[in-house]
Amino acid sequence: MKKLAHLLTLAVVGLLHLVPASAVNRIAPDHDYLQYTGRIDDRDKTAPILSWAGTQIAGRFTGTSLAIVLDDERGQNFYNVFIDGARQPVILQADKGSKAYVVANGLAPGAHRFLVTKRTEGAEGPTVFKGLELDDKAALLPPPPRPSRRIEFFGDSITSGMGNEAPDDGRDDLAKDKNSYMSYAAISARALGAEAHITSQSGIGVMISWFPFTMPDFYDQSNAVGDNDSRWDFKRWTPDVVVINLMQNDSWLIGRDHKLQPEPNDAQRVAAYQAFVARVRALYPKAYIVCALGSMEATRAGSSWPGYVKSAVANLRASGDARIDTLFFPFTGYGQHPRVKHHQANAERLTAFIRQKMGWARVE
Repeated sequence: MKKLAHLLTLAVVGLLHLVPASAVNRIAPDHDYLQYTGRIDDRDKTAPILSWAGTQIAGRFTGTSLAIVLDDERGQNFYNVFIDGARQPVILQADKGSKAYVVANGLAPGAHRFLVTKRTEGAEGPTVFKGLELDDKAALLPPPPRPSRRIEFFGDSITSGMGNEAPDDGRDDLAKDKNSYMSYAAISARALGAEAHITSQSGIGVMISWFPFTMPDFYDQSNAVGDNDSRWDFKRWTPDVVVINLMQNDSWLIGRDHKLQPEPNDAQRVAAYQAFVARVRALYPKAYIVCALGSMEATRAGSSWPGYVKSAVANLRASGDARIDTLFFPFTGYGQHPRVKHHQANAERLTAFIRQKMGWARVE
């Protein structure tokens, strides 16, 4: 009898575990009402891969709860989840492997909206998005309209938001303190009412990086995890504005540490940067290109690196490119990666610049 009772108990426990599985509505990743933003590696529509900083998934749903199902390769990624436009997100740390994360519960009946943004970048590895779980009989609703304006950012750790939420006097290389949503790039895009693609990687340069590949090797990938063979189709998404903020790592590795040998002279530095900008121009003939730099030591007083950017842009303008300009974020003297307050100041500067150049009215 005891053995029979034990078996009956196990059966009941098993049934209880099955109840939630039958009481949720599972939403597949290829559902028409899911709105993806950024470079998503969606060669398999049923298993899209999130890797780039700032990639997003948005949607609207009914019901009282929401769970997000992720399959993370390394357990190092962090995500923001905003419910109903909340100012403060639920911060989700992805565990290694496949898991459903309940990010909202006990919501009032009716329509709700969500936004998932990747805080981290390719260095933390890829995440496969495996869909959503809603209440039984709940459903996705048509997504909100996309912004009509588009901006793409090519950059390094500054653009990714490395360390921007770290303490001012603390280390700034931890994944938990990286929040691309509060980088100058994302803040500017929101202020301008624009959809953003953030094509960035901490440590990357134009001529040399802290690893064996550079932005000219990396800029055309659909997957941001290292140097790989994935290729982004640039015809899928065309920006109105492109912001390029590179050369900070070149300035350290070449100008300070002399790691690139033979060391390029001034003309070669200008030519390397100009060649990358020309690649971007070839992809986007009509975009307005902003060649930016800063706000770390590359723009300190007396630095030669803003001059290289200016010379490259002057050469491109002389060759007939009228839709290109420079913008520099001043070095504040703060010796680490910019914190959120620095990103906000840089975003104000960039937002005003783009608004003036593009004639973009404020979006209410």
